[in-house]
Amino acid sequence: MEQIVQQMINGVSLGSIYALIALGYTMVYGIINLINFAHGDVLMVGAYIGFALTGIFGFSFLPALVISMVACGLLGVVIEKVAYKPLRGGSRISALITAIAVSLFLQYGMMYFVGPESRTYKDVLPATQLKVFNTGAVIDIKSLYIIGITVLLMVLLMYITNRTKVGKSMRALSQDKDAAELMGINVNKTISYTFFLGSALAGAAGVLIGIYYSTINPLMGATPGLKAFVSAVIGGIGIIPGAVFGGFFLGLVETLVSAAGYSLVKDAVAFLILILVLLVKPTGLMGYNSAEKV
Repeated sequence: MEQIVQQMINGVSLGSIYALIALGYTMVYGIINLINFAHGDVLMVGAYIGFALTGIFGFSFLPALVISMVACGLLGVVIEKVAYKPLRGGSRISALITAIAVSLFLQYGMMYFVGPESRTYKDVLPATQLKVFNTGAVIDIKSLYIIGITVLLMVLLMYITNRTKVGKSMRALSQDKDAAELMGINVNKTISYTFFLGSALAGAAGVLIGIYYSTINPLMGATPGLKAFVSAVIGGIGIIPGAVFGGFFLGLVETLVSAAGYSLVKDAVAFLILILVLLVKPTGLMGYNSAEKV
């Protein structure tokens, strides 16, 4: 029982990070049908900004987190304006190749400026552990911060998308771009808001990953970004609740596979689950089929 509870706690901590990253993927795809493979590297930039703020400039955790989110949000807007907007009317393969190019540019641009070596995050959160009732399992304060901040950001995102004018514009644009434009919605501004929110969430995830794993490097965004993409597809890409569900689901699966002694194949298990889900339900576990009337 102790091991089961402990692994569930670890899985929720890891899954919350995946869910946070997956939200950025699913928001962008829901609006402009673009798989933004540079999203994981925006996460990496956020991790380095948080590292600089806490380790060099002496900022505490929360100010560093907020600044990293704002900086990554602005970076996402710039990427959309420079790389994706000129290709908006082109083929999907052109946009996909551009996203991969932006990803490589961010990776090796960061490597040029800071070097390829790994950096160690400063301990900005307490290292204390709490016992979980009488199970014998323990939960680290860092995990509580990660889970709490992730849930808070998810609730805030749901509020923005469901209760604000910007969120209503985003939902209208995701359903019918042409009709939304005819109703007076500024398409370019709405897409910029979407990239800002998605990239800000990636920046937050970058700081949380740096604190969770303690080390960062310029290539660190590739694997979490790919796992988050898998999470979004499993849950139903383009659907916010689906991204959250897929992130927690994948985090729990990976943790349980590692606990069973198969840590070397946990990535293979994740992609095997993706294949099975796509074979059974191509729209994802929480997705739905939409018929287009002609």
